[in-house]
Amino acid sequence: MNDSYNKLIQGNKLFSDNKTLKEPDYFKNLSLGQTPEYLWIGCSDSRVPANEITSTQSGEVFVHRNIANLVVHTDLNLLSVVEYAVRFLNVKHVIVCGHYGCGGIKAAMSDKTYGFVDSWLTNIKDVFHQNEKQLMEIEDEEKRSDRLTELNVIQQVRNLAKTSIIQQEWKKRPLHLHGWVYGINNGLIKDLSVIHNGKEDIDPIYRFNF
Repeated sequence: MNDSYNKLIQGNKLFSDNKTLKEPDYFKNLSLGQTPEYLWIGCSDSRVPANEITSTQSGEVFVHRNIANLVVHTDLNLLSVVEYAVRFLNVKHVIVCGHYGCGGIKAAMSDKTYGFVDSWLTNIKDVFHQNEKQLMEIEDEEKRSDRLTELNVIQQVRNLAKTSIIQQEWKKRPLHLHGWVYGINNGLIKDLSVIHNGKEDIDPIYRFNF
């Protein structure tokens, strides 16, 4: 029987001991609640942990992750996270963060079938189709994949802005949407400078009149 999972339990004990040693009241204070300023919508890839790559502590970032960091309007899981983060936690910034070398992006660019995830990846294929001319002008396949990663993030930020959840919150207070891409090869985040601060940033057909 493979007991490799036990290293996770052992690692947790080490984590708890180290935190308590440095700050005896750490877990007591953490248990009192959370007041994060940021909602992070990222990829499920194990190489892109939000807290670690941003040097933030527990309680600072509210996190949702799925394959290829998609914002799908029928995804009740994501919509529940977004609603809770903006209406009850009052986060100030919502960040969609993709990453270069994303397996979901590469899979969506191919004609292979991967099972149930194919339906999910259709959302990325739609982004490719909308930007096909620009993408096909890029001869290098890796660079084309990187560009699709960026275009996908931009589209997901736009999708966020189209939700009634975000637009209702904009009526009450400032709330900023951002698009980033993380480089696994260098550990750096690229800010795509796609920022939405109000429904004026999106096409009129997507604006709700509350």
